[in-house]
Amino acid sequence: MIDLRPVMLIVGIFVMATAALMLIPMVADLLANHRDWRAFAGAALISGSVGAAMAASNWGRVDTITTRQGFLLTGASWLAIVTAAAIPLMLGVRGLSFTDAFFEAMSGLTTTGATVVTGLDTSPPGFLLWRSMLQWIGGVGIVIMAIAILPFLSVGGMQLFRLESSDPSEKLLPGASQIATWIIWIYVTFTATCFVIYWAMGMSGFDAINHAMTTIATGGFSTKDASFGYFLTPESNTGPVDVVATVFMLIGALPFGIYMLALRGNLSRSLSDSQTRFFLAAAFLFSLVIGLRIIVLFDFDIVTGFRLASFNAVSIMTGTGYASTDYSQWGPFAVGFFFCIMFVGGCAGSTSCGLKIFRLQVAVAALFLYIRRLTHPHRVTVARYNGRPLTDEVFLSVLSFFFIYFATFATSAVFLSLYGLDTVTALSAAGTAIANVGPGLGEIVGPAGNFSSLPIAVKWTLSLTMLLGRLELLTILVMLTPSFWSR
Repeated sequence: MIDLRPVMLIVGIFVMATAALMLIPMVADLLANHRDWRAFAGAALISGSVGAAMAASNWGRVDTITTRQGFLLTGASWLAIVTAAAIPLMLGVRGLSFTDAFFEAMSGLTTTGATVVTGLDTSPPGFLLWRSMLQWIGGVGIVIMAIAILPFLSVGGMQLFRLESSDPSEKLLPGASQIATWIIWIYVTFTATCFVIYWAMGMSGFDAINHAMTTIATGGFSTKDASFGYFLTPESNTGPVDVVATVFMLIGALPFGIYMLALRGNLSRSLSDSQTRFFLAAAFLFSLVIGLRIIVLFDFDIVTGFRLASFNAVSIMTGTGYASTDYSQWGPFAVGFFFCIMFVGGCAGSTSCGLKIFRLQVAVAALFLYIRRLTHPHRVTVARYNGRPLTDEVFLSVLSFFFIYFATFATSAVFLSLYGLDTVTALSAAGTAIANVGPGLGEIVGPAGNFSSLPIAVKWTLSLTMLLGRLELLTILVMLTPSFWSR
């Protein structure tokens, strides 16, 4: 059996930390003289007490975490934090049901951006700030997990990104604290920079800090029902904030490992990263395709057309989910195009979601390797990634991930259709959940709608799908096998 004490201890500490963070939106409501501060105070007391009990009952020194404990810790900590984060959403004046509160918290922490809430423009400041904070926490959390934990677990080819200085044994904790410290400082710096620029562009301080957090986290929660479209109207008196958002969404979707390398003086290596170059080229190509399409068909001028195209294409591709307009009105081609690129995602080790660029590169490399072996069966051929040879283990991990990813997507879509959802809604809701994008397609869950009207069973299905997509599927699915729990 797995020793659960280290897992329970760390999960308890995470829940206590979540409770402490609730004091920030509580103060925001107090300063605004809004009675919703009581919801955060009560939720902090409940969560803090439970977390303290878990930590105290399992207190002891944790030197290492084994691989199996690492899998269990990853899933258990995210579920515990989501459950704790949902409490103030239920206790507040919005009075969300447990299902809606859990869905909203899961969407926040997984940086999906799908919402069941309307009337954001008049919501309490603490409520809006808490949603943004959840995405900010989830964004940095997934970066740390992708760089410090997942490479050791060899999930979906992530072993490619194991640091050269890492201990290849089952010990997951040594060195992770140093990595986490670097990442957090970089993350905070980018967030602060984004906030300052938004504020200088005319956003209020409150809107600027909320959108800075959800932009760099590629999350997509907004303080406005119209999302970024609100700030592009003449009444908002803001500058080209969509351009700023596009830049910082790209920054958040690039691997944080290259920022660490650059700060350590290895700039040439960070600039030569093939994943980064492939991602930026794909973002440019997608923006170009959509930009040319809407300029020709809808008579946009070149600047406006490419601003709209690049913002929305990058938002969907990176899984951010902001919308500056209802792009479903751009015709069937745009709808189909956005549906396809929502699965692409950003880079491994970034705040972004989706399949990840490196897996697409490995899949293409596997295809060409197979073709070369068919045409020249006696020639020794080796595929490489960033100058390193790709082993059969990496190929198997990546291709298995592809199969499980789309099998999960198909299963989720079929289940949603059982509840009477039309084909577009079922497919796009399942796709946007597993890719952690946010808005889907169609009138119900599209950029002009939200998820509030969906049946309860659908919301729970989508919540599970969001978690599976964010934690790289196998991290959760491996725990469902009997062999995981046996010696």
